Amino acid sequence: MIADALWLTVRLALTTSVLLILLCLPLAAWLATTRSRLKPWVEALVALPLVLPPTVLGFYLLLFMSPNQGVGRWWFEQFDQTLAFSFWGLVLGSMVYSLPFVLQPLQRTLEAQGRGLSETAYTLGANRWQTFLSIRLPLAIPGFVAAFVLGVAHTVGEFGVVLMIGGNIPGQTQVLSILLFDQVESLNYALAHRLSAGLVVTSLLVLVGLYRWNRHATVRVGT
Repeated sequence: MIADALWLTVRLALTTSVLLILLCLPLAAWLATTRSRLKPWVEALVALPLVLPPTVLGFYLLLFMSPNQGVGRWWFEQFDQTLAFSFWGLVLGSMVYSLPFVLQPLQRTLEAQGRGLSETAYTLGANRWQTFLSIRLPLAIPGFVAAFVLGVAHTVGEFGVVLMIGGNIPGQTQVLSILLFDQVESLNYALAHRLSAGLVVTSLLVLVGLYRWNRHATVRVGT
């Protein structure tokens, strides 16, 4: 039971964070450089999961994944199963819920680089693509690490969204946070204590490791 929930949680967190990195990189690069009037609207839309109750987000995601709607219908026709109450439904919901935690570190890292390095590279004959790959991307590694770790940690800590769109199906959608809730409802406080303590310690160690790594990475970049 615990092993299944642990494996599902790790799988969900890693899959979500990798997909979010790939999705957020071009969006973060655009937000870091654009002067478009749409920028505040895009940033506000991305940041909505930070202020919306998870149940609100989960409710609309559940409707979005319905087999009677566009994406949910396409998924059902292709795979003969509903997107809601499935692993990939959890991935989609987790990507929406954890989006600002991955996008914002990437955006802030790229914004902090300024325009000076890019303009210098342009004067030396490099094009935008070469400049991004050879200069801006390597310098953004601390932001990538922070974004990935925060994406993983936030996905592991999800509850409301995954409960709304995934339910509590052992081996399929029952991640650690849902298993913890299930044990509390069953008055199995001994196991609930062990799960809670494990999540607290793991989260603390992950954040301490991230802050230490970021501090050393900043010192290396500064020198």
